[in-house]
Amino acid sequence: MRRSAAHAVETMTPSDANPAQDGAPEIPARLELTALRHALLRVHKALLEMERRDYERQHGRVNTGELFRLVVDHPQFAWLHSISEFVVRIDEILDTEEPLTPAVARGIYTVAGKMFTPLESGDALQKRYFEALQRDPAVVLEHAELARLFAKASEESGPA
Repeated sequence: MRRSAAHAVETMTPSDANPAQDGAPEIPARLELTALRHALLRVHKALLEMERRDYERQHGRVNTGELFRLVVDHPQFAWLHSISEFVVRIDEILDTEEPLTPAVARGIYTVAGKMFTPLESGDALQKRYFEALQRDPAVVLEHAELARLFAKASEESGPA
């Protein structure tokens, strides 16, 4: 049975992401994870702005408070929740007192890579992300940065 990227996010915990302490310095892993977090926040912001523009085209302008309510409650924005949840889980891992090893960072990058693989026939997030990349140049620009981080992480981890 194939697990969706969203399921991986829902079930990921700090202890799951840190199965073994390999004794490696944590500073590079922490920097890599922080860079991923920032890139994900920029992608999320671009996606949120895209959805806001689409909503406002149909329903008129919304203020910040209305937008917050829409993001939390409206079905048009619901697909963005798994991204928010994933960033929160990264924050939890960054905030933990346990050492952050390269293995932990690689595991998180692997989950993020699956989530942000735009597929026309993928899970719900991958499909919506694919569609967003077809519609919005700002999302494409932020995706390019995310792809660069994934490529860099892949090069640094070496062949599987």
